[in-house]
Amino acid sequence: MQNILCFSHLHWDFVYQRPQHLLTRFAKKNQVFYFEEPRNSDSDFYEIDVQDAIFIVKIFINDIPEARNSRLESLVSKVLTDLNISIYSCWYYTPMALEYTSHLTPQVTIYDSMDELSAFRFAPPQLLELEEQLFKKADVVFTGGYTLYQAKKNRHHNIHPFPSSIDKHHFKASRYYTEDPEDQEHIPTPRFGFFGVIDERFDIKLLREVSAKKPDWQFVIIGPVVKIDANELPRGTNIHYLGSKKYDELPKYISQWDIAMVMFAINESTEFISPTKTPEYLAAGLPVISTPIKDVVRPYGEENLVYIAKDAESFIKYGEEELAKTSRKDWMKKVDNFLANESWDNTFEKMNLLINNVKKTNGIYV
Repeated sequence: MQNILCFSHLHWDFVYQRPQHLLTRFAKKNQVFYFEEPRNSDSDFYEIDVQDAIFIVKIFINDIPEARNSRLESLVSKVLTDLNISIYSCWYYTPMALEYTSHLTPQVTIYDSMDELSAFRFAPPQLLELEEQLFKKADVVFTGGYTLYQAKKNRHHNIHPFPSSIDKHHFKASRYYTEDPEDQEHIPTPRFGFFGVIDERFDIKLLREVSAKKPDWQFVIIGPVVKIDANELPRGTNIHYLGSKKYDELPKYISQWDIAMVMFAINESTEFISPTKTPEYLAAGLPVISTPIKDVVRPYGEENLVYIAKDAESFIKYGEEELAKTSRKDWMKKVDNFLANESWDNTFEKMNLLINNVKKTNGIYV
């Protein structure tokens, strides 16, 4: 078993997404230590929890600014000393972690650039500079989509696009569930649903317009609200915010939806995203209406697997068109054929091969 130290801006139990899908697979062949973004505390210390065969390292740091990065560096070193870890690879989801991990000497450095973090709200001003340093340190770079790959492909000699993949069996179960979750069963139909993080990327304006123009349509929104004021979200008798749900619960909720939504605004924070929910919705057998996110338009829109709505009028048009259909058999067959070779297992195997190639090139035993 080899050691992988992963440094992320996301807490492990926040939303089950790309890091969880990939690292749980890497954990079958490696010991994975997932360092969450440091949390402010009254003193400096760390805790370790084990979830999904991953060692979750929670770093707590006194929020006084003096020597903060040096103290974080010492805590990371203490973790390695206490756990007797001397040989390892480093996996980065955030360049910000370089502020307190540049002293490490990994066999291999991996940068999985899942999003353009510098475009997100409240992004630290030093993020871009640190990312440039990370590109220089990294042995291999992955990107979370093709649009992001195109933007960064000239910044590294060994960079590869790995767009959002899917756990088909998990979401395909939605096709067979018949019971409605208790907090959703009172909601009338037709239901238009969205699950995911509700932040500056969420298209508040579109939801407000469509829900007002179609009061007989019901909009079910699942997920945590972060970085925006919840009071800014549109309200109405046909809008239902159900809060966060566990990953295992999602198939039961979406099994009772009529249409799924990829409801993202078109702005700088969404320019490079590749929403994981797109193939997940499709695997569940749900028709999808999406705003024109580049990595949804191509390939899903171009393959006529997903409706692309640029405004409330086209959203409503596509919704009415889909609700009027009496059969989805041909479309479902096309979806299943398209997703046949897509899986997080395949993505893991391809990434693992690229990492092992780096090790072989560097004379490291695999």
